[in-house]
Amino acid sequence: MVGPKEDMSWVMNGFNEEMGKYAGGLMESMDTVLLGRVTYEIMAGAWPNMTEDQSPGADRMNSATKVVVSKTLTSAPWGKYAPAKIIKDNVEQQVKALRQGPGKNIVIYGSGTLVRSLTELRLIDEYQLLVHPLLLGDGKPLFKKMGRQVDLKLLRTQTFGNGVCVLYYEPK
Repeated sequence: MVGPKEDMSWVMNGFNEEMGKYAGGLMESMDTVLLGRVTYEIMAGAWPNMTEDQSPGADRMNSATKVVVSKTLTSAPWGKYAPAKIIKDNVEQQVKALRQGPGKNIVIYGSGTLVRSLTELRLIDEYQLLVHPLLLGDGKPLFKKMGRQVDLKLLRTQTFGNGVCVLYYEPK
């Protein structure tokens, strides 16, 4: 999921127009971004400073509702935009309430610990896993120390010219 020392520089290597369209479509499908603390800190340090000209989708990302699951944060600013809401406890109930509210999809970017927790709680409807054509060799895996086996059903695949594949799964 990430290389040593949270390195994600490899994600942008080979980023192309096809991936931009995929990312844009994902952003258009959502109005809420759910993040773990580490991913929030990385994203909050970059996205609020980006313009649509610099990074297509910046306006959508910056205007979306952001929710951070963290036991340690006391505030979650997002530059000049509305701050992220923080979920400190009762994660299952609060995420269920988010899911039942009005609006579009809720998207999680990265946030491995959060993804694992929500998988355990059966609160993820679809996984979109991007497989990049490289082996990191070290770092942090996405599905580390899962408490149970999770059977998935492949919905479809998408392959970009740069070798990145998107695997769309839903829990069985």
